[in-house]
Amino acid sequence: MAELLSIAAQLLIIIGTFFLLVGAIGLIRLPDMFTRMHAATKCTTLGAMCTLLGVAIIMQGSVAIKAVLMIIFIVLGNPTSAHAIARAAYRSGTRMKIGSYDALKEEFE
Repeated sequence: MAELLSIAAQLLIIIGTFFLLVGAIGLIRLPDMFTRMHAATKCTTLGAMCTLLGVAIIMQGSVAIKAVLMIIFIVLGNPTSAHAIARAAYRSGTRMKIGSYDALKEEFE
């Protein structure tokens, strides 16, 4: 049973690292701030969750509790802060990629 948990934890850490790598590539390759924010938020949230869950499975006791608390904080804080930053960027006039559909144009003008 311990070997199965160890393999599951290692798999979660590898999956989390993959999502973090995809998020980093998205920050470099995507054209504008809004799509970069999307890649950074989605990928880092899922990547950090998987990685910390793997750490919580491997480590036990207070480290596992702290890892679970960090997961909760990331799940609540990351999307909320990204939404606030994206809204502020939109309201300040940050340009979108040419050809992007602007669904909020009428609401904020």
